[in-house]
Amino acid sequence: MDRTFQVDLRGVVDLLSHHLYGSPRVYVRELMQNAVDAITARRASEPDAPALVRIFPPELTGDGTLRVHDTGIGLTEAQVHELLATIGRSSKRDELGFSRHEFLGQFGIGLLSCFLVADEIRVVTRHADEPTVLWTGYADGRYAVEVAPAGQQRPEPGTTVTLVPRRDADQWFATATVTELARLYGSLLPVTVRVGDTVTTTGGPPWPTAPGAGVNRPALTRYARQLLGVDPFDVVPLSVPEAGLTGVAFILPTPVNPAARAGHRVYLKRMLLTEHADGLLPDWAFFAHCVVDAGELRPTASREALYEDALLTATREALGAQVRGWLVRLARHDPRRLGEFLQVHHLGVKALAVHDDEMLRLVDRWWPMETNVGTLTLAEFRQRHGLVRYAASLDEFRQLAAVAAAQDLAVVNAGFTYDAELIERLPAVDRSVLIERLEPSDLTTRFDALDPAVELALRPFLAGAQRALERLGCEVVVRAYDPVSLPALYLVSRSAAFNDQLAATRDAADELWGGVLDALAASAPPDRPQLVLNHRNPLVRRVTTLDDPELVGLAVEALYGQALLLGHHPIRAADAALLNSSFLGLLGRAVPGRE
Repeated sequence: MDRTFQVDLRGVVDLLSHHLYGSPRVYVRELMQNAVDAITARRASEPDAPALVRIFPPELTGDGTLRVHDTGIGLTEAQVHELLATIGRSSKRDELGFSRHEFLGQFGIGLLSCFLVADEIRVVTRHADEPTVLWTGYADGRYAVEVAPAGQQRPEPGTTVTLVPRRDADQWFATATVTELARLYGSLLPVTVRVGDTVTTTGGPPWPTAPGAGVNRPALTRYARQLLGVDPFDVVPLSVPEAGLTGVAFILPTPVNPAARAGHRVYLKRMLLTEHADGLLPDWAFFAHCVVDAGELRPTASREALYEDALLTATREALGAQVRGWLVRLARHDPRRLGEFLQVHHLGVKALAVHDDEMLRLVDRWWPMETNVGTLTLAEFRQRHGLVRYAASLDEFRQLAAVAAAQDLAVVNAGFTYDAELIERLPAVDRSVLIERLEPSDLTTRFDALDPAVELALRPFLAGAQRALERLGCEVVVRAYDPVSLPALYLVSRSAAFNDQLAATRDAADELWGGVLDALAASAPPDRPQLVLNHRNPLVRRVTTLDDPELVGLAVEALYGQALLLGHHPIRAADAALLNSSFLGLLGRAVPGRE
């Protein structure tokens, strides 16, 4: 036998009013929303009907209640039952005409938000020539409906909502608070809203709402200053007709954290939906703050966020394309201004360029990058040096830049965010571009080999030097290279770095994973880091002539430590111990005598 669900109305009211909404302040928005919808419905048949919403906080009513009057269409007794006392039945609302496209929301569920701040809600409403109806709802789920007696009939169509505040909600009914909330949520509404005698509406948005309308930049700059506290770098008009969206993107004048989710101000049919809408722009456009009004985007049930659907996805892509178009126009018509923008927001542009060919061309031409031959754009670097040779990390660039420059190797520092990815994408948009990642072996091939006789004479020294560093897995070689002032260079190829990382991981792994890593180590190429001593350096030449094996070992260990430090290489525990022992050993040899 079929049974009917038992619904605890008090629990449903508590769920919707206390858990659906993020803050009690939304009650003012919902009251204005219902009032505006009622006015919109009346004006559909009476275009000249008055459009006025009046709010009287308890300080003005004098009886401790808050009242909201509107000049809308009002409700019949049947509509009161269907719209104010029915939760979840949308089909009847459609039949009655209160779910049409022009309306901000739907009667009924929004009114429940008032139970956040009130224990009792009273509605006095009249529809055209129908009698005035009284509806009273309570926070425990009860309600009562009756036709008003003759002495309480409204003279004109419209509705008055009265809230009886809860004892703990007095702060939400203060006149200053109600005025502030009415201005926050309803400043752009197409009707007049008054709190007492204070008008809280401004007459419409400050951005163009018609196709082809001009942009009043001074007015929008003042609006941005009021909204953001700063003058925007620029103002980008936005329009997505399929979403009924118009608005502006304010380009922020200061750097922002790319990882921080940008919050955008979104109005829905001129009623503020949220000040912190997420996902309106693509993630890369974190440098823009949007203020928009949309007619077709769907809100969530609480009307405090946008519903993620295909239309919102298409709108996000369209808005991203418009911000991108602004960047392209800036590059074509005002390169100096583009340079100023890139200095502030280069991360966002580079993030877009990772996936967008047009933005990659913009970065290639306009973004200056660090190289070992000065600051150049990638386009300028190619023009001067042809091949784009780059160091993929900041440490690699620091270790090798000066030595590479001395060997006439121009290198780009691609160690900053997105730079390596952008360089590696260049051949995809221009097949003539040649790129190459810098390897330490590129340097050693440029170093001069020693005279065979000199090499033969250095064999005893190399044998002693190798014994000193063997335990560290480092190979010692002697070459001649510039700059002469550099005595030694520590070079680690990518394969050698991989082997070092593999060994460190193997030491920390358990027996199971240790076996797997042993297998990987067995298949890895036998490549070791090199300490390349510079035979052109006077100190190195003096070290090679030492005949004291202990002093040779100390000197080579000291050169090894210095090369690690100068190259910004990571210092392992064994390296730190060697640095300490070599320093103390050399100091002990330099200060002879008895204790």
